[in-house]
Amino acid sequence: MPRFSVILLLLILGGVGAGAVFLATWDIPAPSQTVEQVLPDDRFER
Repeated sequence: MPRFSVILLLLILGGVGAGAVFLATWDIPAPSQTVEQVLPDDRFER
C-alpha cells in the first residue's frame, strides 16, 4: 500500500507540474472587444 501511495503522489505532482508548464507557456490572446460603461455623477462626492 505505501508503494501505491508514492506512485499516486508522483502522478499527481507530475500532473500539477505539467499544468503549470502549460499555463506558463500558453499564449492567451488579448481581449479584442472594447467595454464602455457610463457612470452617473451621483455616485461620486464632490
